[in-house]
Amino acid sequence: MRLRAATGDDLAAIIALERASFPTDAWSEQMMCEELASPHSHYLVAEEAGRLVGYGGVRVPRGAADADIQTIAIAEAARGRGHGRTLLAELLAAARARGAREVFLEVRADNPVAQRLYESEGFVELARRPRYYQPDDVDAVVMKLNLATWRGASAAPFDAGRCS
Repeated sequence: MRLRAATGDDLAAIIALERASFPTDAWSEQMMCEELASPHSHYLVAEEAGRLVGYGGVRVPRGAADADIQTIAIAEAARGRGHGRTLLAELLAAARARGAREVFLEVRADNPVAQRLYESEGFVELARRPRYYQPDDVDAVVMKLNLATWRGASAAPFDAGRCS
């Protein structure tokens, strides 16, 4: 697997994976394009054999004390091979490099695999948001990571891509 900065050229493949991964509450093409173009966002794509098999993004204005993992998705055929963990580590490294000290995220309460991944990286549950994910009426688990104590990679992050 190869990671690289997401660009506007990746939008169609990202949206296809978004819809496959989150069929009832996928982001729109416009929302994703705005995320890719934002100077406050850092998006990466994961490729295997020239095909996009995952993507993830973090929102962190430079110099901000906190950041938010916006999304991580891995194609079903590529799951279970550490791609999500690799994407998460790079996104956390990007947040740290931009000056964030804490990272927040919301994860579906009915997604124990993702919850275990985040917990294994040091995220702790802060709260629950009832019926956050619509139209499914699924609660969100709000989690936080202190980057000062995160034991993950300290590699330099990729530069954010831009939507064209």
